[in-house]
Amino acid sequence: MTRTPTQPIRQATYRILAADHLADQGLAFLRGEPDVEVDSRPDLGEDELAAVVGDYDGLIVRSAAQITAKVLSQPGQLKVIARAGVGVDNIDLHAATAAGVLVLNTAEASTITTAEHTFALLLALARHIGPAHQSMARGEWKRSGFAGHQLAGKTLGIIGFGRIGRTIAERALAFGMQVQAFDQYINAATMMDGKIKMRARFEDMLPDSDVLTFHVPLNDQTRDMLNASNLAQCADGVLIVNASRGGVINEEALLAALNSGQVAGAALDVFSSEPLGSDSPLRQHDRLLLTPHLGASTVEAQQAVSTDAAVAVLDYLRGKSVRGAVNVTGLRLDLDPLQACYVDLANRMARLLDPMISGGVKAITLQIRSQELGTVATTIERMSLIGLLQSHLDTPVNLVNARHISDQRGIELRTVTSESAATEGPQLAIEVVADGRRGGQPHRIVGRVYHDMRPRVVEINSYHMDMIPAGCMVLIQNDDRPGMVGLVGVEFGRANINIADMAISRRDQTALMVLKVDADPPDQLLDHLRQQEGICRVAIVKLPDEK
Repeated sequence: MTRTPTQPIRQATYRILAADHLADQGLAFLRGEPDVEVDSRPDLGEDELAAVVGDYDGLIVRSAAQITAKVLSQPGQLKVIARAGVGVDNIDLHAATAAGVLVLNTAEASTITTAEHTFALLLALARHIGPAHQSMARGEWKRSGFAGHQLAGKTLGIIGFGRIGRTIAERALAFGMQVQAFDQYINAATMMDGKIKMRARFEDMLPDSDVLTFHVPLNDQTRDMLNASNLAQCADGVLIVNASRGGVINEEALLAALNSGQVAGAALDVFSSEPLGSDSPLRQHDRLLLTPHLGASTVEAQQAVSTDAAVAVLDYLRGKSVRGAVNVTGLRLDLDPLQACYVDLANRMARLLDPMISGGVKAITLQIRSQELGTVATTIERMSLIGLLQSHLDTPVNLVNARHISDQRGIELRTVTSESAATEGPQLAIEVVADGRRGGQPHRIVGRVYHDMRPRVVEINSYHMDMIPAGCMVLIQNDDRPGMVGLVGVEFGRANINIADMAISRRDQTALMVLKVDADPPDQLLDHLRQQEGICRVAIVKLPDEK
């Protein structure tokens, strides 16, 4: 039985492994839940973690545990990994997605802490706090050597204008700074009521920014984002702060720009390789201010990310919500009753259509006619894929890996959402083009949920009907001629199988019977029916009972 997102992923006790040192608050929360067993094993190596991870439903880590492809090669019952923090560099996202394991992070919990640390670095850099302290510790009194710059009136360039970037912008405005920002996912001229000027390109902000601060993830697009080429475009004497991800700034190019005077100073909390080597040239430069990845390291933040990670894991396992998803976008489990009915119906429709398809699937189109369902289109899409793909694969297909598997198989997937509902109310249609149809009509199934909140299939391949897709169902396509209904009834009667409901539809000299039966028909009965003259196709589909 395929579970809908509104059902708990498991009904029994959830087993959770904390594979890193978590704050006590998060562990205490888990231990206080009656349906949870939690193990704290923060020092497991790769081989040890790979050997046990499949015994758990959820895994919580910070940055120390390395969740590699090897660790995820036998995922067992693992369904979710939560990173207590923001960065997921230590988790192989591709391997997790392929294994059907959801990856979450807790970005919101450390937003203020990280923003405050960034601003502390900026203030310390502008006023030479680090070198001045070292001088005082040596017994010196050198006021003239540490003249700094005030922030008021300076222009701050923020790269990455998400939660942290916006929180820093608020503080910079309070200090009287001018603020501009770049974010490739924001298409607007200004933000924050016109106070922040948005730049269309990262390079556009370099010549007139007195300070640059980075708040982007590390990926193929952001690696070495600040490099020798664009450092040359920066204003002379620029200050640079990076408390996001190591590798965003090319460290060799930064050292060269510091030596040339192009960059007056830089403050780094993150590095391309961590921990930073004791012999790193970064440690020796007198205009570099370094901290050991302290962005989220406050008591308050560690308590918050630990608890948030624990709550997020349980909310997903219990089928309540998805918060902070990293390897799936648009997935929602917090559904209203109508949305939940259509998500469930999508899977039932797909499973009912599947045996009608000959050959592999070439393309799938979902047509959603309803304003209410548009916000859960991704969940409907993935539930449909589960229904169409699962019977053809030995590995489990779920909400996390369904799209990944369809992409691997070269299936063209399209979801069309219309705000205007059909005359009869919201409508969902699934169309499938099989490899062997070569431009022919797609297989199509249409479903609706009426005011009684009961799911209906109203069309299969242009055969019109009104049938609740539930329980054991038998689809029989046959020549439209006298005696066929009687033949089928007699054969089921001889096998002592009661037909609880039947829908019959006719077109083009053929008919489709959809039978709901009280018991699983034996293979001998189905094989005997297939041999009868006038019977074109016989298929059985076992669906969950109606809720």
